[in-house]
Amino acid sequence: MYLSSFSVSGFRSLVNVTDIPVSRPTILAGHNDGGKSAVLASLQFLVGSYSLDGDDRTYMPTGGVDTQGEASRRYELSVVEGVFTLDEWEQDTFRLPPQLRIRRCAGEDLVDSLECWLPIPDDDRLRDLSMYRVPELKELAKELGISPVPQRRAEIEDLLRAYASERSGPPGWVAAPASLAGRLPQVLAFGGRASAIEDSMRSVLHGRFQAHMADEVLQERLQTIEADVKERLRADAKSLCDHIRSRCPDFADVFVEPEISFTQAFRGARLRLARTSGEHVGLDQSGQGSTRRIGLAIWEWTSRLLSSEEDVEPEAPLEEGDALQPTRCQTIIVYDEPDTHLDYSHQRKIMQLIREQSAISHVSVIVATHSMNLIDGVDISDVVNLKLYEGRTVMERLGAEDHDSIDLHLQQLAAALGLRNSVLLHERCFLAVEGPSEQRAFPLLFRLSEGMSLQSAGIALWACCNNEGALHLARYLFEHGRTVVVAVDADSRNAGKGMFKEERLRRTFGEKTREIVKMIGEPEGFNEFEELFGDDMWAVVANKVWPRNDSLWSAEDFKALRGGGKFSSRVQSMLHEQSEQGPGGKPEMMFQLALALTQPSEVPTQLREMFAELRQRAA
Repeated sequence: MYLSSFSVSGFRSLVNVTDIPVSRPTILAGHNDGGKSAVLASLQFLVGSYSLDGDDRTYMPTGGVDTQGEASRRYELSVVEGVFTLDEWEQDTFRLPPQLRIRRCAGEDLVDSLECWLPIPDDDRLRDLSMYRVPELKELAKELGISPVPQRRAEIEDLLRAYASERSGPPGWVAAPASLAGRLPQVLAFGGRASAIEDSMRSVLHGRFQAHMADEVLQERLQTIEADVKERLRADAKSLCDHIRSRCPDFADVFVEPEISFTQAFRGARLRLARTSGEHVGLDQSGQGSTRRIGLAIWEWTSRLLSSEEDVEPEAPLEEGDALQPTRCQTIIVYDEPDTHLDYSHQRKIMQLIREQSAISHVSVIVATHSMNLIDGVDISDVVNLKLYEGRTVMERLGAEDHDSIDLHLQQLAAALGLRNSVLLHERCFLAVEGPSEQRAFPLLFRLSEGMSLQSAGIALWACCNNEGALHLARYLFEHGRTVVVAVDADSRNAGKGMFKEERLRRTFGEKTREIVKMIGEPEGFNEFEELFGDDMWAVVANKVWPRNDSLWSAEDFKALRGGGKFSSRVQSMLHEQSEQGPGGKPEMMFQLALALTQPSEVPTQLREMFAELRQRAA
């Protein structure tokens, strides 16, 4: 059984967080106390490896205290629901569909129950078979006309479920088959504290214990011993029942069915260390440096172990007549800020380790982290950004709604630009421009105009290859709630497809069109960025940076280039032809021009106004 996503409600700060992916890997990002650890704990609760505590239940939104000074009421239920894919053996054994919603929930009594979303049996008595003892199940089966009635509980439940499936109504939440819990994914939780590392070690060894118990040779031997012990216990139980009947003659029958299992006997393990022979200490007394190194070693060993399991048990195709066999259960490895307090070398080891584990076929990985390297190392749709809003966790995923949310053009653009996940998640404002000319000149012009760098102001500048690419990026960021400005040359109004026509832009950006789309040069009647700089300014900078071969440049030289063709191309050609130091291209020309300016007033007015607005919006 494989978990693909899960949703949480009523669990700590997670009032209603839906569709958290379980990928290879999933990255949980966000600020401290944003809910990352709560998400990991809720996953463990779903698979049954975490017991709900009273403090895990979410408070109702009323706030404050009641008249007796007691804390506000909590939500009635804490629920974690997962979407699972079942293998053929599970479908056949439990009579379940290929994909199934399974949830674990608990209320005020903190007693949890595992439930499936299935057609509800018409007979109320068949909705939760776990509530019955074996004699009661036998009696129910006889009453429903099932014959012969098996002796083993699992076989009786299977017949009753088959009976119920043929007599059921609309779907709803019903109790899950008791043995289905054994097919839930195994969660291996790794953290940086000594206690968490020991828990991780015990969890891994318990998994190995269960794997050994599944060995057919050991099972046969254990079953023989179990049968002998159970037979002796039955004799003891019969003697006890006879004695009870003799003392309580008003009871017609007293029955005790002993249940034992030698496969649940792993009690734990504790790690002890010694630097000198005979001087053993616990991990929590060994220091943070040792704790981190030992933790990393345990994680590495786990990775090798999981890889070896994959190698020694390849899936073989079934031949006709072969009985279905269960596939290996999913293992979900969760890391809670594994890179905290580690030096860069060890951080790189952890990154490599996570990549190796994610490549194993039956392994998924979820990492709660602040590491930009980890966040930038996965697909953006596998990054879950968690943040608090009015004391409750809200989740954000970019590009996860459907396959069209990032079209092919934007995917290619993002790859070409190196558009990093961490920037998409954390920068406060984005400035999308057409190409390298603006990319090289704008940082210098912004610093001169605003007295600080774009990065310091929280503004991410992206050159998008052309005006269409800039519009694609702006639309994508706008649709995902990001603050964005797209600055393109005014001649984009006449671009093919009419993408920059006012009515087309308003369909995307609505009333915010003028805030988001800046047509550079349009207020002055210019066509492009380069025309914003006056003829006198061009002449001053040209004499300083690109001296003419035989005379000085004058404003008239540049004025003569306006009004016919592209001004920027004509200027670049003239400087290149008439100066030995002429620029090799427009990006270099505009970089040198911006670098030569010394006063904020020399930055064109439209650019100064745009930069001031960007800074304000980023703040």
